[in-house]
Amino acid sequence: MTALEHPARRADGPGRPPARVPFPVVDEVSRHCLQEEEPETVHIEVHLPGTPDPARLRAAFHEALRRHPRILMREARGPWYRRRYEWELTADADAEVVTFPAPERDALKRARERALAEAPPLTSSPPIRLEVVSAGSDAASGRGEDTPEDPPADGDAPVGPGTVLFLTINHTALDGPACLRVLATAAEIYGGRDNSPAAPPTRTPDTAGAVPQPPADAPSGWAPPARVAKGSPEPSPGNGMLVAELPVPRRPKGSPFTVNDQLMVATALMIAHWNREHGDRPRPLRITMPVDDRPRDATMPIGNGTRLVEVPFAAGELAHRDWTPDAIRDLLRRTSDRTRALKALARPQLGHGAALLTAPVLPVTLRAAVTRGLRRAAAPWTSTTLLSNIGRIPYALDFGDAGRAHAVWFSAPARLPRGLTVTTASTAGRLHLALRWSKTLLSHGDGAHLRDLFEHYLHATEHTEHTETEERGRAQ
Repeated sequence: MTALEHPARRADGPGRPPARVPFPVVDEVSRHCLQEEEPETVHIEVHLPGTPDPARLRAAFHEALRRHPRILMREARGPWYRRRYEWELTADADAEVVTFPAPERDALKRARERALAEAPPLTSSPPIRLEVVSAGSDAASGRGEDTPEDPPADGDAPVGPGTVLFLTINHTALDGPACLRVLATAAEIYGGRDNSPAAPPTRTPDTAGAVPQPPADAPSGWAPPARVAKGSPEPSPGNGMLVAELPVPRRPKGSPFTVNDQLMVATALMIAHWNREHGDRPRPLRITMPVDDRPRDATMPIGNGTRLVEVPFAAGELAHRDWTPDAIRDLLRRTSDRTRALKALARPQLGHGAALLTAPVLPVTLRAAVTRGLRRAAAPWTSTTLLSNIGRIPYALDFGDAGRAHAVWFSAPARLPRGLTVTTASTAGRLHLALRWSKTLLSHGDGAHLRDLFEHYLHATEHTEHTETEERGRAQ
């Protein structure tokens, strides 16, 4: 349940305190497990070809916040023995959330570093910030995210003149799709043009009206999954990130699998290959996949609204060294069956155990200690990685005189024990990939190698069309 679906405890009015909303399950679990070394931030960066007017953009964004009032919230104070955390709803922002940093060398690199290292405080409404960064200094230097000592590698995101909107979100309160909805409203207000979401793509059904069933040969979810093998850790704590722009993978016409399935397979094969290179024995993989069933229009609930499912892969499924089109096609079909069945299951956002754990029976301070202890105990069973595929950006994100967004990147937190997250979105026919990792596990060089592996295996998922055609010919 998102924050929008909780009724406010009190209404605003003269002499009355602000309305309050109890923390939903996802928010409370995240609040219990916060770590200063690795802030729970979601970062969104939107690349525009032009430069928006500062006063108009600030006004448009604040108006968008008012049109989506559940984003205007802060954590309410309370005694240690309280049974719930609560969000306190506010009429306006407590402080200015739209800033325009002075142009500087490596401006995008610095903005990305801030997005990963500095979470907006939960005690200030809203728990987000928007930085409007000029890309000109980076373009002039010929660099994107890399330092002079580490020149851009092939496949790194190209940077051109224009402006980049950096939206940094405290993930305890909100998720990426909800904040993108707010940003889309701001674009509509600023540009004065309709920003209605495009219809989502459809998936080819196996049987009309049939409810997908879990495949009989699906791997067990009880075995501890593989971890991402340790690379060359960096001495500083926190997260590192690499963004890249790739072609959207071609999907053979009529295929039962989706682009999301291709991304899932590429992620699994990337990690299996990486682990083999680092001497790890084959083990099952589990990849967490957020599923978002919310509408994308103005009625979209604002909060943490995705539910998490885990897609399993048996060790033997990923043990091939020579991935032929036939082998890739079979793995895609099995993955498609699993993701289809998992998406169809009715399940709480974090499972039934989390709902029980957050029941307001004990004070929140005691529940926090229990939650952190259980998280540490369950670490060996935590999924291998997280793949968050936002999909095709459904909004035009047309900012009028500043132009329409031509690239949008997201990234999700990458705390251990996973230590690596993969986030994708597509805009203007291009796939925008963000790899984010814990610096105690991987380095920037490791991230570049993982990107190359991902690109290789994603390209391999495209070459199955001729085998599909041959199979239809044999059936006839």
